[in-house]
Amino acid sequence: MDSQPRTILTRTGALAAFLTAAVFSTSTLAEELRLITWGGYAPDDVVAQFEKETGIDVKITLSNNEDMISKLRATGGAGFDLAQPSQDRIIGVQRQFNIYQPIDLGKIDTDQIQPSMLKATEKSTSLNGKQYGVPAVWGTSGLIVNKDVADTVTDYTDLCDDAVAGKVSYRLKRPTLIGFAFALGEDPFAAYDDKDKYQSILAKVEDKLIDCKANVKTYWTGGDQLLALMRTGEVKAAMAWDAGGWKLHGENPDISFVAPKSGALGWIDTFALPRRSENVDAAYKWINFVMQPEIAAKITNQSGNFTASKGADEFVKADLRDAYRQSFDEKALNNIKWYPPVPPGLEAMEGQVLDRVQAAN
Repeated sequence: MDSQPRTILTRTGALAAFLTAAVFSTSTLAEELRLITWGGYAPDDVVAQFEKETGIDVKITLSNNEDMISKLRATGGAGFDLAQPSQDRIIGVQRQFNIYQPIDLGKIDTDQIQPSMLKATEKSTSLNGKQYGVPAVWGTSGLIVNKDVADTVTDYTDLCDDAVAGKVSYRLKRPTLIGFAFALGEDPFAAYDDKDKYQSILAKVEDKLIDCKANVKTYWTGGDQLLALMRTGEVKAAMAWDAGGWKLHGENPDISFVAPKSGALGWIDTFALPRRSENVDAAYKWINFVMQPEIAAKITNQSGNFTASKGADEFVKADLRDAYRQSFDEKALNNIKWYPPVPPGLEAMEGQVLDRVQAAN
């Protein structure tokens, strides 16, 4: 007679055990943040500290702009929870492929972020009243100069001064066109939407670069090549990137990175949320975590690039911090010309100019 109740109890016990196991399994299943980013932007010690403090596992995929776009386009914005594209590679891609979702600034501690960079990114990553990126890591192109010519070379066009003839190097790439345009008193970014105006600016730059050819020791094509030229003294002044200048300064204090009078040219790599992110909360936690000054300094020490974290330079290793401060006071920082998105057709125009400069005698 008691066989039926015993069967019920047995089944009830089994069900309770199953539910307990299921709850336990769910509660112990770790959260995961899938981050697609650049090399150096997620150092091992930073990842370990984040995982320890939050209990969220971080899965890193190293990438670049083209690869990020390709991967997110192929999946319709799935596969990753947080991405780090450059600010000028978001709006055009979003308009065409719809792979990102808007940023909720209310979930970000914006007090930790440099205001000028936050403003620049808001402007360059907004579409239809929605913002798709916030600043993360930044860098600039400017001048690397030996102290022998530091009084002469203070802007891009000073590379054409007779005092540095045969001792100059820069790349035949679009940053050179942009930098020379600003130094000639033009605003190429303001002309992005007026192709005729932009063409007239390019013509002015083309003439200057052709006149300047006699000053050029060589057009550098790789970072190692330029560093070697500066180390040997074959080149005394160059247009190049800040991290390279700081590296050289660490080896030889006579060489410094200088923000040009017309403004260094700045790029910003952002935080952006893929449209089909599965863990948006973890993404916001990561953003707020790595923008803490002491954490951001670890990223700078690893990558050589500074972050948008306000006050982080206080915690950067001394030699890099001092070189940075020598290059950028508050005025120079606020004078950075941040790259906006490039409208279709402009790069083809620029390529034709660069080809003619290369071919000129």
